[in-house]
Amino acid sequence: MTQTIKLDIMSDPICPWCYIGKAHLDRALESEPDHPFAIEWHPFQLNPDMPAEGMDRRAYLEGKFGGKEGAVRAYAPVVEHAEKAGLKINFEAMQRTPNTLNAHRLIHWAGIEGRQTAAVSALFKAYFVDARDIGDAEVLADIADGIEMDASVVTRLLATDEDMEDIRKRDAHSREMGINSVPTFIVGGRHAVPGAQPPELWKKVLAELRNEG
Repeated sequence: MTQTIKLDIMSDPICPWCYIGKAHLDRALESEPDHPFAIEWHPFQLNPDMPAEGMDRRAYLEGKFGGKEGAVRAYAPVVEHAEKAGLKINFEAMQRTPNTLNAHRLIHWAGIEGRQTAAVSALFKAYFVDARDIGDAEVLADIADGIEMDASVVTRLLATDEDMEDIRKRDAHSREMGINSVPTFIVGGRHAVPGAQPPELWKKVLAELRNEG
């Protein structure tokens, strides 16, 4: 399997299904070390109208699910699937729901340095495990430092509107293509695979690609 195949992933770092979907994909690819995928992550904000500073998580849950009970019901399948994927999600510790535009900017800059997947992984861990506010510039700079990016450069860029419009346009482009939920995986620019698919599905996709090749 030598020919490279593009795997475009529309995702948001505060989307629990994206976190789970990545874990499933990772597991499948670990068992296929010669996989052909060249992975690129693309911005898709779950809450594009979120205030820039984010909002109190309790207020967010009230607005979206009508309160804690509604949120618990909505998140029950998330918790179940996360546990099956071997992931921890620390919902109880989360204080804020961030605007993720700056997190997407960091993912974009990490991509320029060949560290995009590392940035996505670090953002998922910061949000879901460590319950950090990934809308905060200092947190993002610290995450950048942790994946061997220059935190001072990231801090300087975050203080500007550099690439902000580009991220918004790419987000809008995905919606214009008909994508309305994440994660969405696009294989070879042709086949859309929506949702947090199990590792078995990815193994099947890889087998089909191998047969085509």
